[in-house]
Amino acid sequence: MDKNTLESTIKMLERTAKALRENNMAAYICETKEDALRQVEELLCDGAKIGSGGSMSLQECGVMELLKSGRYNFIDRTTYPAEKMGDCYADMYTADFYLCSSNAVTEKGELYNVDGNSNRVSAICFGPKKVIMVVGANKIVANLDEAANRVKRVAAPANCIRLGCNTYCKETGVCMGVDKGMTDGCKGDTICCNYLISSKQRHKDRINVILVAETLGY
Repeated sequence: MDKNTLESTIKMLERTAKALRENNMAAYICETKEDALRQVEELLCDGAKIGSGGSMSLQECGVMELLKSGRYNFIDRTTYPAEKMGDCYADMYTADFYLCSSNAVTEKGELYNVDGNSNRVSAICFGPKKVIMVVGANKIVANLDEAANRVKRVAAPANCIRLGCNTYCKETGVCMGVDKGMTDGCKGDTICCNYLISSKQRHKDRINVILVAETLGY
């Protein structure tokens, strides 16, 4: 992006970071995905037990490669057979760090996430000692209505295509409930099962949000 767009984007991230901190979440601003990777590395410590959600943002930043570097006790979900995946998710609840992204972050300092299996939203709520999120500027929205709309129009369709899910949005590119309520959607197979809004936190700085002035993930 050119310098004017970058400056405008940084100002948006600064507003969002301020609101996140007021909600007892730590917030960091990075210009590039390379900066975001360095910030993640600074927050982690060698030998730490680490879990993660399935995240294109983490992959695009090189975070997944870092986690698999051998420096950490990384719970690699890709190495578990399907019948043992429940054990994998349960093990992550005792992790020192849990890494993921967010489907949307509002400029009011709220995190909005929708899951199918719900291992990610549950870990965001409780379990791992620290949660680290890497969030591209494309996921910043004004409010929760825009957050829900973003999931229905962008995140859910793209993820269903990626995961090969047999859903309405995979075929059409948009949720069947896009003009209805927050939880309206597929009547058959769906990846939108549990909806999590994280606002002011009781445990200060347990959740760490790295805001990146680039487009990352869905």
